[in-house]
Formats: sequence, structure tokens, C-alpha cells
Amino acid sequence: MHVDLDDLRLFVQVAEAGNLTAGARRAFLSPPAASARIRAIEAGLPQPLLVRGNRGVTLTDAGETLLRHARLILAQVAAMRDELTGEGEESGQLRVLANTTAVTEFMPEALSLFLATRPRVTVDLQERLTDDILRGVRDGAADLGVVSGKLDWTGLDRAVFSTDRLVLATPVGHPLSGRGTVAFAETLGFAHIGLHEGSTLLAFLRGLMDRHGYDRALRVKVRSFEAMCRMVEGGVGIGVVPESAARRHAQTMRIALVALAEDWAIRDRCVVHRKGSALTRPARALIDQLMAMRAGGAGGGSAGNGGPAESGPAAEGALS
Repeated sequence: MHVDLDDLRLFVQVAEAGNLTAGARRAFLSPPAASARIRAIEAGLPQPLLVRGNRGVTLTDAGETLLRHARLILAQVAAMRDELTGEGEESGQLRVLANTTAVTEFMPEALSLFLATRPRVTVDLQERLTDDILRGVRDGAADLGVVSGKLDWTGLDRAVFSTDRLVLATPVGHPLSGRGTVAFAETLGFAHIGLHEGSTLLAFLRGLMDRHGYDRALRVKVRSFEAMCRMVEGGVGIGVVPESAARRHAQTMRIALVALAEDWAIRDRCVVHRKGSALTRPARALIDQLMAMRAGGAGGGSAGNGGPAESGPAAEGALS
């Protein structure tokens, strides 16, 4: 089997696009040239790498193996290049998978600060479910992942940079709005507003379904935390929202915030990368940026040791 770095880059592009023509375009090759290069790789193997069909290509077991190794090799080469070039200007693409809260609440600020001094760095930020984030980082599909909660960290290194606190948002005057804390099960007698299908928060709350029946209470699903809070303000229902988003929207909306009693309502936010992997300079810099935001009290949620969410009549006046 003879393969060079350009072959590996091409194969990764085709595999990730799921289409030979699209992968060839990303690699700046014609489809016939790309097809010939991949067939040349396959010629040295006992089985094909791709199953070609009318709707694109799918990976065989051998293709999955090559994809995993290709990603790791290319990441290692990028890290080696960074070390050899020393203190020169950072460049390259950074692949980041993150949950819904990260994508909507604090990654915009983090990336604004990060990219301001790195004009040659690009970031591919994608919203994913937690399991997909961890799998993508372990497999090398992403350089970094941003997640929260108590998870299986096997094969991963992580750095905690803030706390993700979930609170209950209710209309002002709602029967639960005067409570200091409320158990999640108690909230399910009321209509709930939830996030859209595919969001990490929806998946997390659905994970409690067997115990609490969240889906039975879920009446409306929307695309953003702002839309959730608007629905809450309008009296459509109540909703579980990250505290950072809830407090921001409470400045302009008449909603009350109530602390949830369960331990799972307070979760560490972590940035993760593959254990033992060599990080590029941009990846290390983004981790540093997230940690610096924690130190500066930014990044949403309760950074470090913030107190419980305010709730009840005293908070309603301040938050309305």
C-alpha cells in the first residue's frame, strides 16, 4: 500500500462529504483524478475503501479504519508543523463540535476574541449531540469538543472552564414562580416549551423521560433560547433554560427564574480533546481563551462558585 499525505487529505474530504465529486472539489481535484487516486490506494488493499452508489459513497470497514488513522496522521502533521514553525503567525482550520448552549451562548464571544488576532485561522463550529461530540473527538473528526455534565471521559483529556446551571423559566405570577426551588418532576404538571429536535438540551431532558415523562409535558418546540423565553413570557408554558440565557432574556422579558432542586441541574462545562493527541497551536489557544473567559467571569453561566438562581417575587421585579 502506497499512500501520501495528499491521498489522505483527499480520502478524508471524500469520506466527510459522502460524495466523490464534492470531496474532489474540496481537495481542488477533478472527480476523475480523485477517483483514480482512491482506486490506486485500494489497489494495494485486500478490500475496497468505498461503496460507490448513485447517491454518493459509503465507507467499508476498511474505509472507516483508514479514515480514523488518516485524521490522526494529519492532525499529528499539523501539530508538528506548528512546532517547527515556532512563533510565526498561527494558521489552519480548527474543527470544533459543541452542544446547543455553547453554540448559542458563549462560543460567539469566545470565537470573536480568539479570531480577532488570528486572521489566518478558520473555525468549523458544528452543533452536535453530546454522544456525537465525544465520538467525533475520539475518532479524530474534530479537534475539540465542548460539552457539559458527568460523562464518560474514556480516551479524552478535558479542561473545566465554567459551570452550566439549568433553571426553570416561568411567566411572572405562575404558580411555581414564587418557589425558592422546585423539583423537576413537579414541573411536569404544566405545559413545557422545549428546544428543537437535535438539540443537546432536548436530548438531555428526554433522557429523564422514564422517570419523569418529559415528552408528555412538552407542548411546543422552538429553535432558540430566546424563542423559549418569549413563549414563556407569553404564557404558553414553562421551560428549562441555561441560567446564562435565562438571565440575559429576563432583562427584557417578564419571566421569573426558579432554581431546580436536582444535582444534574449544575454541570461542569468542559473542552475536550483526544487523549494523548498533539494539539495544534490554534487548538491550544482556543482552550486558553475559554479558560481565560472563566477567569474573567465571562462565558455564561456561573463561572466557578456562583450562587443559586434568584427566584420568587423579589427576583420577579428585578428580572422583569
